[in-house]
Amino acid sequence: MLPITTRKELNQHLSLVKKNQKLGLVPTMGALHLGHVALVKRAILENDVVVVTIFVNPTQFNNKKDLENYPHTLNTDIAILKEISENILVFAPLTKEMYTNEVKSKNYNFGGLEYVMEGAFRGGHFNGVGTIVESLFKIVKPDSAYFGEKDFQQLQIIRKLVEIKKIPVKIIGCPIVRESNGLALSSRNERLSKSTRNEAGFIYKTLISAKKLFGTESANIIKDWVRNQFKDHPRLELEYIEITETKTLKPIIRKRQNRKYRAFIAVYADGVRLIDNIALN
Repeated sequence: MLPITTRKELNQHLSLVKKNQKLGLVPTMGALHLGHVALVKRAILENDVVVVTIFVNPTQFNNKKDLENYPHTLNTDIAILKEISENILVFAPLTKEMYTNEVKSKNYNFGGLEYVMEGAFRGGHFNGVGTIVESLFKIVKPDSAYFGEKDFQQLQIIRKLVEIKKIPVKIIGCPIVRESNGLALSSRNERLSKSTRNEAGFIYKTLISAKKLFGTESANIIKDWVRNQFKDHPRLELEYIEITETKTLKPIIRKRQNRKYRAFIAVYADGVRLIDNIALN
């Protein structure tokens, strides 16, 4: 299984896909883990041909050090994908292949989805996400594309992207895959010490407790409770806790019976930024 590195070569492979065959896309930045594996396996079940992209997109990093520290494990990633299926098309382009002129994001209007939570703390992040995902959709032209719900805000952004750009692709969100202690699987977890990685299960445990409180308490009371929990935890530094409507990502003002809500959290552990979320109802 050799990676495809150019658009031209990928187009040659995709030209062999028959009109009645379904094409699935799983965009990744590599450093694959069991969360990615779950996405790929679902894509294989639901499609005739699957493309997995491996590209560390520079324009979605607002922190240069974070980009420099991001793991590049292409050979290992290919070995993981080969274990799943030897028929997967792996597209692993260089930066100059995806950004032919200038490495720069487009500017998007995602209707406000881009300004809350991750958008508030990572300036320009979602413009970078939108730029690369739109390019991949245009290059691959998939029927379906698969994204994990750990990055739930990103998932909603991509759904909005498809809507405003009228791209004919079905966006499929897949459940969060977790470690045995509840920590959401992430490529960043590999940068944690063993002890901190174990203690980081506290993030999910706190979200579970917040979900239980949501039945009786207001959003503000729950957020204050979460902040107090992290004040007593020396290794975990809370960046934000937010409770929003699931669709609009607008912070909750007053709970309504016919609305769905979700809690979002970002935490630093060993200097590594971890995010998670949970459906509250």
